[in-house]
Amino acid sequence: MDLLAAMRSFRRVIELQSFNKAAEELGLSNASISKQIRQLEERLGTALIVRTTRRMSLSETGRGYFAECCRILDELDHLERTTSGEAGAVNGRMRLNAPLSFGLTILAPMLARFMTLHPQLKIDMTLDDHVLDVVSEGFDVSVRVRKALTDSSLIARRLGNVEQIICAAPAYLAASGTPATVSELRHHDCLTYRLSDQPGSWVLEGPEGATGIDLPARFVADNSLMLSEMIQAGLGIGVLPSFIANPLLASGGLVRILPEHALAQRGIYVVYPTNRLLLPKVKVFTDFLAGEIRQAGL
Repeated sequence: MDLLAAMRSFRRVIELQSFNKAAEELGLSNASISKQIRQLEERLGTALIVRTTRRMSLSETGRGYFAECCRILDELDHLERTTSGEAGAVNGRMRLNAPLSFGLTILAPMLARFMTLHPQLKIDMTLDDHVLDVVSEGFDVSVRVRKALTDSSLIARRLGNVEQIICAAPAYLAASGTPATVSELRHHDCLTYRLSDQPGSWVLEGPEGATGIDLPARFVADNSLMLSEMIQAGLGIGVLPSFIANPLLASGGLVRILPEHALAQRGIYVVYPTNRLLLPKVKVFTDFLAGEIRQAGL
C-alpha cells in the first residue's frame, strides 16, 4: 500500500463527503479508493469512517487521524514547493468556513475577486452559522463574527468590527408604537437569534450602562438573513448585524430603535491552525481579506 496516496484519498473522501467525488478528482476508480481506505484502516487496526446508508462520519479515532493527516500532507506539500522554488505560489485547494449571512452578504464578492487574482487556486467553501471545529473538519481558514473567541489553540487575527443594531419595520412601529425605553421592549413582539451568546435575552449598552432584559420571543432563528426578512415583514423588533441593517436603514426599509442603546460589538476574525502558517495561500488570503474589510469600512 502507498501510505501517502491512501492518506490523500482518505482526506479527500472526508472533505468531499463522497467516495465517488474523491475518486473522480483523484483519477481513480471508486473501488480503488475504497480499497485504499480499507487497507489504511487495517494498517491502523481501527475504523476511521463510520458508514450508514445515508451518510458517513469520522469515528472518534478518525477525527484525530484526519487532523494529523491534513497537517502532514500540508507540510509535505510545503516542503515540495520550497524545494522546487514555488514556496510563495498560491495554488492547490483551500478549505474555508464562514457564517452564512456574512458569507453571502460580505465575503462572496471579496472571494470572487481573490479567485480572479489567483486562477490556480481552488476554493472549497462551507457556510454555517454554527462555530465549527477548524482542526477536526480540516479547514485551512475560518472566518468568525463573534464577541470573543474561546479556542486558544488556533491563531486568530481580528480584521474588523460589526455593530449590533436594534430595528423594526415602519409598519410594525405604526401599528404597535415605538419603545422609548429598554423596559418597554417587554411589551413588544421581539425576534431573536438562537446562536447568540445569550439566547432569549439582550444585554444593551446605553447611557446608564449595561441593561439586561429577558424577551419572550415571538420568532427565533439561527440565521440573521432570515431574521431580517421577518423584521422587514413587520413581525416585530429584532437585532441585526450592521452589514445587513445599514443598507435597510438607509433605504427606509427599517428604522433604528433605541439608537442610544446597542448590543456588544462583534469582531470579524480569521482563525486557522498553527500548521497552516506554512501555506502561502493562507497568508495571502488573510492579508487580502484584511485589506478588503478595511476598505469596506468594517
